[in-house]
Amino acid sequence: MSAIIPPRPRTISTGKIRISIVAAKFNEEFTDALVENVVDEIAKLAQNSKVDLVRVPGAFEVPVVVKSVLMDEKPDCVIALGCIIRGNTSHADLVASSVTNSLQQLALEFITPVIHEVLLVEDEKQAYARCIGQKLNRGREAARSAIEVIDLMNEVNRVNQSIRLHPSNA
Repeated sequence: MSAIIPPRPRTISTGKIRISIVAAKFNEEFTDALVENVVDEIAKLAQNSKVDLVRVPGAFEVPVVVKSVLMDEKPDCVIALGCIIRGNTSHADLVASSVTNSLQQLALEFITPVIHEVLLVEDEKQAYARCIGQKLNRGREAARSAIEVIDLMNEVNRVNQSIRLHPSNA
């Protein structure tokens, strides 16, 4: 796992982008901080963005709501947020694995980026470092990844459209 967040991508100033955030309420001190950091960073990077926020009870409920958002709202990107703190049983690992697999399948099914920041951490100290702290802040990282991948997907779509316009490429 990296110890620093990636550099800030270039600011997107053209075109309106739509980002949906689906965030768990459980471990709210940490998930609220993730949401705040995502929203603040998106505001800095994409002034023409529209951000929708949906809160769900816990991490396990994130994928089904992400699917609903992808079907109904058709955003440019979805950011999935949550914080699972490992306990004495394997429950956290089972939830984290299920969420990870589901989010990847949804991204592929809808051909829409889903940024996965449903964190699995060992304890509250790790949660603080990744959700509230400045050095490893996964909320800012999620926003940066979302902006970068939206820009990339737009470029891929532009290239694909220009290729399709030429009959010689058929």
